[in-house]
Amino acid sequence: MTEPDGKPFLYVVVCAAGIAADVSRLIAAAQERDWEVGVIATPVAMNGFFDTAAVEAQTGRRIRSAWRSPGDPRPFPPPDAVVVAPATFNTVNKWAAGLADTLAVATLCETYGLGVPVVALPCVSDGLAAHPAYNDSLIRLRAMGVRFGEPYSGEPGEDGARPEFEWERALDLLG
Repeated sequence: MTEPDGKPFLYVVVCAAGIAADVSRLIAAAQERDWEVGVIATPVAMNGFFDTAAVEAQTGRRIRSAWRSPGDPRPFPPPDAVVVAPATFNTVNKWAAGLADTLAVATLCETYGLGVPVVALPCVSDGLAAHPAYNDSLIRLRAMGVRFGEPYSGEPGEDGARPEFEWERALDLLG
């Protein structure tokens, strides 16, 4: 559902990975492409993984991390699309298994039933990515229509530099 001003609404789900410190880059890119943005963060991500005050100022909305109370108004309109970035090992596996124990994962689980397009930019170490449960989760989520960006481990390349996290790729994958 688009905003009253005609702009589509994007949920950005932020998980606890060091690269989350740069989530404002995704938000700025989305706003440049005429999206309104609301951020939903995992509880752990709220504990210093990104500048929550700056993100709230940038979006003009409070970050959601916990369920609202019954009777409280919905703070965001329904999403037109969702981007999960960075998508961690824990979130990917819980999401694929339907373990909706946080608002962030519950939101991701619900999007499937609503037919909302979802893109995930994984940020998972090579060691964790080798776990069979992770591969099974990727297979399940892809079968559910989730589009994935290239895996990002954060490990330095042969030249010793860390590769860039492709924030804007998420928006490209939305189409």
